[in-house]
Amino acid sequence: MTMKKKHTAFQQFGYHAWANRKFFDHLESLPEDVYTQKVESVFATIRDVIVHIYQVDSMWLSVMSGDSFRKTMALIKEHEEKSTGRSLQDMRVLYEESERSYSDFFGQLYDPDADLTIRHPRFGKLDTSVADLVRHVANHGTYHRGNITAMLRQMGHSGVSTDYVFYLFELNGPSEQDVPDGGQDGS
Repeated sequence: MTMKKKHTAFQQFGYHAWANRKFFDHLESLPEDVYTQKVESVFATIRDVIVHIYQVDSMWLSVMSGDSFRKTMALIKEHEEKSTGRSLQDMRVLYEESERSYSDFFGQLYDPDADLTIRHPRFGKLDTSVADLVRHVANHGTYHRGNITAMLRQMGHSGVSTDYVFYLFELNGPSEQDVPDGGQDGS
């Protein structure tokens, strides 16, 4: 019996969630004021970036779920109130809730590649799929985690490596063929 392979869009979201957790772990290891320290960047603070990613992730889940524009806008307002000014630990909890909401949504989704039409009063109509929007969510998060890395470096701290390939290695786990000396071909 063969197992059904996970859809690549779901794997991309898995990567997004993994990379977010890596950043939370790293930020929690740094001095507490790093999270709210002002820097000259696209966002004023790392907290602002963390909040932005959360709010946008929530908005796209609403869109993917087929909510109306009006309902999505109400949800954005609700999530702004829920997340603005929150501590790093509070935001981690909100991210975990968001990840569970996405997982629940994926579990009920029959075909992530099915046609999905979204309408926006300014941008018009877009024919797409949930899979494409999930890829967008992952890509958006990657972009802004890069902002956080640049901000950390401005403050004299290192970033955290969240390259997709490291996620794949972690998913794969150590294999029996791992070479102790790090050689590629065992020699």
